[in-house]
Amino acid sequence: MFINHIAIWTRDLEKLKDFYVKYFNFSSNGLYQNPKKGFNSYFLSFEKGARLEIMQMPNIPDSKDDIYEQFVGLIHFSVSVGSKEKVDILTETLRNDGFEIIGEPRITGDGYYESVVLDPDKNRIEITI
Repeated sequence: MFINHIAIWTRDLEKLKDFYVKYFNFSSNGLYQNPKKGFNSYFLSFEKGARLEIMQMPNIPDSKDDIYEQFVGLIHFSVSVGSKEKVDILTETLRNDGFEIIGEPRITGDGYYESVVLDPDKNRIEITI
């Protein structure tokens, strides 16, 4: 078994797609549209591993969770960039482009080197080796 994909609702499908393509080198399929439901989505992929589905539909309510607190449920996903230097460079690039870094690059208690950034919709992404 393996994780096939993780899905995220968004209010701005194109903005979120552009973020993941630009900063994390995802490739995107063509826009899927279901006009009857008002549903639109993209699948974003790497060469290997799980995909990210970003979805938009007008009647989906906003989350009531506080983005800065931990809560029960899916809290983040992690993207491996290959080296400590790449973690540092991507973190600084995102900071300089106005994205919020909520976890500075560091070695965690279990030995991972990572940082944590919020995407345009305030989803947590761990950037790791």
